[in-house]
Amino acid sequence: MPVIVEPPSSMIEDLQYIRRTMENSSSFTAVPGWGTVAMGVTALIASAVAFLQPTFGRWMTVWLIDAVLAFCVAMWTMRRKARRAGLVVFSGPGRKFALSFFPPMLVAAILTAVLYRAGAVNAIPGMWLLLYGTSVVSGGSFSVRIVPAMGSCFIVLGTAALVTPAAWALWWMLLGFGVLHVVFGMMIARRHGG
Repeated sequence: MPVIVEPPSSMIEDLQYIRRTMENSSSFTAVPGWGTVAMGVTALIASAVAFLQPTFGRWMTVWLIDAVLAFCVAMWTMRRKARRAGLVVFSGPGRKFALSFFPPMLVAAILTAVLYRAGAVNAIPGMWLLLYGTSVVSGGSFSVRIVPAMGSCFIVLGTAALVTPAAWALWWMLLGFGVLHVVFGMMIARRHGG
């Protein structure tokens, strides 16, 4: 009868430590390229629908619905990509990505309500672009290099949206949430998988 020898507990602890260290030092690679393209396509559609709205409240509602839809697309495609790669989305770098991404998004939600109530609606599109860009740069610091580059582009567009006439807001939103997502999503898909 063979004798089974258990490894010393310190050896198991060492292996667990090495595993955790490697997991925490790696990049979050489950950013979905084709999911990002899909988010851009929904934003292009939202731009067309928002253009037809007679009031800012309805314009903003279109964009908020698109934001929820884009979030659902991102989560679904991120989980798919992670599952195909044998990764857990919210462990190690994925958790760091999420913990860095969501605070600026929460601030954007709060400021949207405050600015809308104060009647400073012209600042909302630029603020959305700026804080989304901040989220992407922050979360992207735990991802592949192209992700924070995309976030930086959103910050530039957000700044432009705040210093140009309010009538241009739709075009900045279309360029940011639509075109940037499509372009960067295609680059992510090509370089880092779907």
